[in-house]
Amino acid sequence: MSRRSLAGLLVGAAWTLPNTLLGLLAGMAGLPFGAHVHWRREYPALVFHGWPWGPGGALTLGNVIIHTGDDLDVPCLTYAHRAGRCVDPPVRLGDHERAHVYQYMALGPLFLPLYLLCGGVSVRNRFERAADRYAMSGEG
Repeated sequence: MSRRSLAGLLVGAAWTLPNTLLGLLAGMAGLPFGAHVHWRREYPALVFHGWPWGPGGALTLGNVIIHTGDDLDVPCLTYAHRAGRCVDPPVRLGDHERAHVYQYMALGPLFLPLYLLCGGVSVRNRFERAADRYAMSGEG
C-alpha cells in the first residue's frame, strides 16, 4: 500500500470515527452472546461475526461491520433484484459492505443522516444501489 493510500485511509477513518464508535458499541454488545470480532484489512474494518440479533445479513457503521453470519464471503442478491426491478447476478456480501465502509469514510458524520434521507434500507436508496454497483464491478 502506498503512503498516499494509507494517508487517505487514515483521514477517512478519522472523519468517520463517530460512526465507528457507534459500531463498536453495537458490536461489543453482542460479544457476551457469542459474537466474535476480527480486523479485516481488505474491508478495512473490524468485523463482528455471529451477531445474535436482527433479521440476518450485515450492517456497517463507520469502520465496523456487524454481521449475523460467520463469513462475509457469501453471495447475496442486489436490492434491485430483490425488488423485482431487474435480474442481477448475486454479489458478494463483503464487497457490498466494503462499499459502505468507503461511503462512510468519504462522508463521515454526514453519512447516516444522508442515508436516512435517501430512504434507509431500500432499493430507492442511492447508497444501497451504489454499494451493489461496487460489489458487481469493483468500481464507483
